[in-house]
Amino acid sequence: MEISENLLCLFSAEVDSRDDSYRIEVPAHELTVGDVEAGTVYRVALLESGESSPRETAEQSAKRDDQGPPIAEGDRRTVDIEDIGKQGDGIARVERGYVIIVPETEIGDRVTIEIRNVQENLAFGEVIEHVEPTLHE
Repeated sequence: MEISENLLCLFSAEVDSRDDSYRIEVPAHELTVGDVEAGTVYRVALLESGESSPRETAEQSAKRDDQGPPIAEGDRRTVDIEDIGKQGDGIARVERGYVIIVPETEIGDRVTIEIRNVQENLAFGEVIEHVEPTLHE
């Protein structure tokens, strides 16, 4: 998949259905002031996460947003490495676009990790095992 140089943000969100349309809320922290202008058309891509987590209401999501990072030290997750950071470590994103730095990984890797260090804006994970991609990917 080709990613545009004009990419403003990348995050996870639930799609809400209202009447004959769909709605995705972009969290304010995903955009810097001045990047979005009313009346301007933006391109949006939707990718299925493949995660089998229960759906939550907007109220539950807002409540969770106020509770800090969506993960805790010791949590285990299977994540996809989407990018490489400046130090050469893999970057995965989970709920709300929260970033997890995963050393010794490459773009496209699917790995099960254990969270070792959680900070307000990002976490660090250690690879437990490499996971083979499923056939539908």
